[in-house]
Amino acid sequence: MEAARSFEIKVGSFILAGVVIGFLIIFSIGDINLAKTGYNITVKFDFASGIGSAAPVRLSGVGVGRVDDVSVVYSDQDKKSHAEIRAWIQDDARIEEDARITINTLGLLGEKYLEIYPGTPGTRLITNGAVLVGQNPVVMEKLTENLVDLSNSVSIIVKRLEKGEGTIGKLLVEDAVYTDLRSIMSNVKDFSVELKSTGTNFKDFSDDLKKHPWKLLARPRE
Repeated sequence: MEAARSFEIKVGSFILAGVVIGFLIIFSIGDINLAKTGYNITVKFDFASGIGSAAPVRLSGVGVGRVDDVSVVYSDQDKKSHAEIRAWIQDDARIEEDARITINTLGLLGEKYLEIYPGTPGTRLITNGAVLVGQNPVVMEKLTENLVDLSNSVSIIVKRLEKGEGTIGKLLVEDAVYTDLRSIMSNVKDFSVELKSTGTNFKDFSDDLKKHPWKLLARPRE
């Protein structure tokens, strides 16, 4: 009888130790520390970008808390709905009232998290229950649409250039225009050398050219 009781105690102790170890593993994986104390804040966004509960909160890139809840709230004052994110922040994380808060992503398709950029040094710090307005994140779908529109615009410009449309297009496809421009530049260079060698006053020449601009174009090539 006594041996059976001793065996039951050993089995019970073994099970209890397994439960304790299991809780320790869960807490370490979930980054939960029962000894830490903190405070709660609420951040308002027009768009929550898919962030969910238990998402990390980072201050200057360092984890300082977690998102407890994400909900949609209708504002009677603004006559529209907005997203509210309630987050827990550990006590040793001091956040200024003018800190910038946004929703960021680890990599292009990684986990969503709440990013806090420090505010102005010396600014009053937020306390428990503070309500802040976050900076709306960039919507990837909108960014993709803009890139597609930009790509289409570039394609249209390239096609117009290939067809010789516009001034630049004509320069690229019409040899005559290119030849005339090259001829004009050669004439300008020759005139410059001639003025320098003869000592002609450039101002007098410039005034004469304004009155008779065809002289530059009509000057014969040597």
